[in-house]
This record gives sequence, C-alpha cells and structure tokens, in this order.
Amino acid sequence: MERKYVLAINPGSTSTKVSLFEGEDEVKTFRIDHNKDDIEKFDKIAEQYDYRLRLIKGWFHKEDIKTDTLLAVVGRGGLLRSMPGGTYLVTSRMIDDLKVGIQGEHASNLGGMLAKGIGDEEGIAAYIVDPVAVDEFHEVSRISGLKGVPRKSLSHALNIKAVSHRRAKELGKEIGDLNLLVCHMGGGISIAAIEKGKILDVNNAKDMGPFSPERSGGLPVGDVAEMCFSGKYTLKEMKLKIQGVGGLYSYLGTVDGREIEKRIEDGDKYAKTVYDAMAYQIGKEIGAYSTVLFGKVDNIILTGGLANSKYLVERISDMINFIGDIIVYPGEDEMDALNKGALRIINGVEEAKIYEKEVNING
Repeated sequence: MERKYVLAINPGSTSTKVSLFEGEDEVKTFRIDHNKDDIEKFDKIAEQYDYRLRLIKGWFHKEDIKTDTLLAVVGRGGLLRSMPGGTYLVTSRMIDDLKVGIQGEHASNLGGMLAKGIGDEEGIAAYIVDPVAVDEFHEVSRISGLKGVPRKSLSHALNIKAVSHRRAKELGKEIGDLNLLVCHMGGGISIAAIEKGKILDVNNAKDMGPFSPERSGGLPVGDVAEMCFSGKYTLKEMKLKIQGVGGLYSYLGTVDGREIEKRIEDGDKYAKTVYDAMAYQIGKEIGAYSTVLFGKVDNIILTGGLANSKYLVERISDMINFIGDIIVYPGEDEMDALNKGALRIINGVEEAKIYEKEVNING
C-alpha cells in the first residue's frame, strides 16, 4: 500500500489532538478528550504513554486508518534541553530526556514518545518540530541581572517559527532572508526578535514580558519578594499567581477576551483600563524588542488566539506601526505547523536535525 500520509500528534494536559495530512491538506482530525480521573492516576507524564497510545490506535480503528499508509509521524516537541529551532528526528536519547522531563513535566513531552512508538512499529521516521525549548539566544540575552538566575529561552516557538515561514513564503523568500518581530498572544504572550530565521531574544512567557489572560508577566520583584515571605501564601499559591490566576484573571475574574470586550461595550470603565493596560504592555514590549534588531524590521507579526480581537490589535498597532508593516495571522494551527515541519524534511527543503549533535548532553 502506498505511504502518503503524515500523522501529527499534539498531546495537551487534558486532550490529545491527532490529524492526518496528505501533503498540506488535512484529511482527518480528532480531539481525544481525557477523563480527569484517568489522567490523575499517573504520577508522571511519561507514565501516560500506553494510555494515550491505546486511545490513538482506537481512533485508527474507528476511522479505518491503515498505519501502512503513513509516510512519517510528527509529534509536538516537549521540554527538552535547549536546542536550535528546526525539525528533529526523534532519537533514543531524546526519548530518555522526554521521559525524565529534563526541563520539566509537561504533556507535550509525550509528543515525541508517541510519534516514535508509532513510527517504530511501521519502520518510518518520527519527528518533532520547534519545541518550547528552542534556544537561539546570543550570549548577552542570557544575562538577567542576578548571577545564578539566567534568562531562559522558553517560548511558543512552534507558532512563532510557523508564521515566520508563512510570511517568508508569501514574500517569495526564505525565513533566513528576514528580520521579524513576532508576537504570539494566547494564554501566555511571547514576543520574539528574529534575525535571519533565528530567535535572538524572546521573553519567557511563564514569568516575563506583558501580562496575559492568566499570567502575571514581569512584576515589581521587590514587592513579590515581600509577598513570598509574608507568611500569607504557600509556594504553590505564589506560583499560581504568576501562572494560572494572574493577568486578566486576577483583575477581572475571567480569561475570556470576548467577555471582557462585551463588558467594555456595556460601559465597564475598569475592564477597559485593564484590557488597555495589557495592550499597552504588549506594544511597549514589541517596541523594546525592535531594538534587538537595531530597528531593521521587515515585518511585525501578531498571531495567536488574541489576534482575533480587533480591539486589541488596533490598540497595539497604534503604538507600533512606526516600526514596520504589521501582519496579522489570527489563531494558531499547531497541527498544520507540525505537518509542514515534517514536509520540509520529506520534500528535501531542510535536513532533519539530530538531537545529540545539537544540544549539550552534559549540561
């Protein structure tokens, strides 16, 4: 039987998305929702492997998908060692690091594991594409201001790189031909300065940069230190304030931008002030990152779920349009980005990178 399909796998904390592609066309897609009780039975993310693999194979059976028609399998990249961007062949050493959670526990760690499991059964290649751990910083980007606490390159790299490739293609160029500012706006916000295809600098969306729907962003560190030692909060509670119940949620009790915009339309002045403040911080941060490129910016790209908000995009654009032309790509299609990353290898546009050759195994 002819092998012609690419299978993309994107594990999340409560779901696993699977999509089948023929070339750039999505043939089938499905979201497998996981019962909370089933997930909580596992102490470590890696222990969910057999459980999720069984459900994916159940989807194969239901949809009559023959695995001998698969050309390759590609999974969402997890919290691996710091690594340059690109599409990587999943190797045994990568699997070892995903199993132990070398930079932390996250459901995306299962992406490479599941891809390799299915790929090995069929004797075909398994890949990951531009994981969160993509690190292309120049050395001054790592200095935070306090020795022993370096700045880390952790970002929405998959979508950031995907929209960069998209814009380059639209211009008839390669990603390496462009200098871009990319602002991914979702539950967290990543703002990246990209020079000739490399992310020279980006805020760690978990604890730096603008506040977002659920994250506090950069905070007055002295006041936070006092909160930590006030005796009022546990470590878990403080971490939740930074990521989970910070940002818009801490002020307005919701992470839904549509609900907030409805409040603004209904005359809620406080909601408008808070929402405008988020737009203000995003615009200010984009301006700061333009200096990383010395103002030589071909395009500014606004992307992610919040880029669907005309209100937000207009306010940000008013602040930054002097820097360069603004392109808006609303939403993020992670499955398409995974497939296109694999296709660049299959079609010979790029060579697959080897994890062990690109990372510091001893670091």
